[in-house]
Parts: sequence; C-alpha cells; structure tokens
Amino acid sequence: MLARRAVAGAVLVALAAGPTAVCAGQFDYSLYGGIEHSNNVALSTDNPQSANILIPGATFTYLQQGSTFQANVAGTVEYHHYATSSFDDTTQTELAATGNWTVVPNRLDFTVADYAGVRPVDSLSSDAPDNQQQTNVLTLGPILKLRFGDAMRGQVELHYINSYASKVDDFNSSRGVLAGRLFRDLSPTDVVSLNVETQRVTFQNDAAGSNYSRDEGYLRYTSQLAHFDADVTVGYSRLDFDQGGTESKPLLRAAVGWQPTTRSSFGISGAYQFSDAAQDLSTPLSPFLLSTTLEPGQTSLGGTTVVGNTVVDSDVYLQRELQASYSYQGTRLSFTVSPMFRKLEYINNRTFDQTGRGGSFLLTYRLQPRMDLSFFATGEKLDYDVLDRTDKTWRYGAAFQHTLTAHWSWRAAISHEKRDSNAAGQSYRETEFFVGVVYRR
Repeated sequence: MLARRAVAGAVLVALAAGPTAVCAGQFDYSLYGGIEHSNNVALSTDNPQSANILIPGATFTYLQQGSTFQANVAGTVEYHHYATSSFDDTTQTELAATGNWTVVPNRLDFTVADYAGVRPVDSLSSDAPDNQQQTNVLTLGPILKLRFGDAMRGQVELHYINSYASKVDDFNSSRGVLAGRLFRDLSPTDVVSLNVETQRVTFQNDAAGSNYSRDEGYLRYTSQLAHFDADVTVGYSRLDFDQGGTESKPLLRAAVGWQPTTRSSFGISGAYQFSDAAQDLSTPLSPFLLSTTLEPGQTSLGGTTVVGNTVVDSDVYLQRELQASYSYQGTRLSFTVSPMFRKLEYINNRTFDQTGRGGSFLLTYRLQPRMDLSFFATGEKLDYDVLDRTDKTWRYGAAFQHTLTAHWSWRAAISHEKRDSNAAGQSYRETEFFVGVVYRR
C-alpha cells in the first residue's frame, strides 16, 4: 500500500513510452538482499531494543532519448522484514521519474514526472520504523511550443499536480498550474527567458488549512559551457489565501557548477523563495551538486544527508537555502564533501520555524581493482526557533565491497548514529551492522 502511488508514476512513464521506446531505451537494475542488525531499532532514549531485519530490494534506472519519447527514471524498492521485533513489515520506495512524449514535433509535448520518498510522520520525533510514511508527488500535462524566429520561441504549459502521503492527510492536495514562457537565445550556450506562472492549490482535507493561489513572474538565465554551468532566476512571488491574507516576496534562485579538471568538480546553489512540502519533495538536488549515495544494498545504512526537517503538511514557508559540493575522482581515491544551510519560516503556523546547518562527507578508496573501502559521515544541527529546541544529529560509518564477477558482489557495513536534543525523550544512540549480496545487470 505504501509503495502503490509511487510505483504508479513509474508505470505511467513506462506506458507512455510504449513497446518501441522500451526496446530502444536503456534499462539497468540491481537486485540485492541482506540482513541488518540494530541495537536500538526504535531509536529510544532509555529502552533500546535490538532487532534483526531482512532487507531484499532492487534499484533500477531507465533512460530513453528518442525523437518521440524521452524518459529518465531512477528508483529503489526495498522490503523490510523485522524478524526479531514487533514492528510491522514495510515496503519503501524512492523514485524520481520524468517522461516527455512529443505529440506533434516542435509544437506539442506531453510531460509526466513522479517523485516518491519515505518521510517521517512526526518530524519532531526520531525516524523509527513506526514514524515513517510514503509520500508521492505526480505532475502531468501538455506543453504548447511556439516559434517566433531563429532566436525567439515560446511555451504555454498546463499541469496537474497531485501530492499524497500515506498517513498525513493534510499533505494531500490537487494543484493546477498555468505558465507562459518566452525564450531568447543569446548564443548557442546562453539563454534568457521571461516566465509567468499561476498556481491554484486545493487541499483534500478541509481541516488542512486555507486553499490558496500563487502567482510568480521571473527572469531566468542559463549558460552551459564545456566546464562551467550557471542557472540564475530573479523575480517576484505572491500568495493569496482564501481565508484571508496575502504574502509577497522576491524570488531568487541560483546554481553554478565548475569542473576545473577532469577529476575535480565544484557546485553551489541557493534559493530565497516561497515553498512547501510538495515542492520540496518534488525538486531534485541541483544537477551541479553531486550526490553522496553509496552502492545498492546500503540504503538502510545511509550515506546521504538532507539537512533540515521539512514538515509533511499543507503549510507554505519562506525558504532560505544554500548548499555546496566539492568532488574529487581519482584513480584509487575519490571523495565528496557537501555543506548546507537552510532556514524555513512558516507563513500560517510558526511552530515549525527552523534553521538547519550541516553537511556530509564520503570517501572511497580502491584497495584492489575489485575491492573498495568507503567511509562516510553526516552531521546536522537543527534549531526550532519557536519551540526553543535544538537537535544535533551525527551519523558515521564504513562500508566494504568486494566485486566477485561482472554481475555479483557482496558488501558489509557498519554505522553509528546519535542525536543530542534538549527535548525530553528525543536523544538516542544506535549502531547498525549490515551484510548482503548484490546482483547487477
């Protein structure tokens, strides 16, 4: 049940592709299975419970770059069987899928995007198995393309957005978005555009809060060079709530990537904008910021950090965010470091106003051509301004992977997580061990 809506988005993309596209596209997957042992599976402050968890799962990617259909799908499906604890078994899905069908060449496209993930039910409690839910954001709609000359073109877009959470009804909503865009090619690598958008948000639960309209106008500049990329947006946003009240703020977004050498990459991005949980969960990291995700089979042991703690509900917040990344890819040694700052100010309910600071680090060393040793660490300090609460969370560990053949490998990992909080009952310590095998297509 938790994964049903997440998988639905991927099915929509696959159906849109059709048999011809599937044959032409590139589909890769990994199957894995392992056992994890936790010495505090409920993340309890004073009553730790040990548990063994059987974890079969699969990761998959699909890439199609045809003239009629283009798709980019990546996801993980994982089943947790709690062999020695009272927690119910769960299926967890992480998915990012986009698809574009060219109905009429250079005139009409139809797009589909789906983002699924696992998020806490109560963001103020620890991420124990009984405090998790599946979220999903599905977007679809047509794009009408217009041509005004060799260097000038336009777009009119109409999108329907559905957001869903398996346990928190306040998150569930339907949205309609109408957008007009005018593009001007400054050069083969530089484009500037004028964008106007209006969005109508309706919540399925009447108690979730006020329905509202959101209007935005902005200029956007993009540049894509061989070793440098830039994406800068400047504009203005306005919120109009049905139950009274309006909010207006400038809109600023920027992302810059630089690759000075074949081995080193820098990235930095920032935002000052209105946002909400649905937008946050359906916006992937900037393409200029490098992921620290480890290999399949270690999803339960982490390796990535999302600094901040977005509440899965209906409220809108003013977001200030800055994140950066540096990556080095050597012959035997590779590492990535990613710091982040995030401040959220909620519009209608200031209870969850928060400031997060933290980052992540991943280092991989190739012991032998088929043996890799990885070390990872993440840290976060999260301050809740109104609640006068501070959580400090650290996670660190190591993983070993041995590739046996072109398709088979095995891995073992250990991680330790601790949280220190001034809120009663929210501090904990946990150590996890994992060992498993991976089959890669």
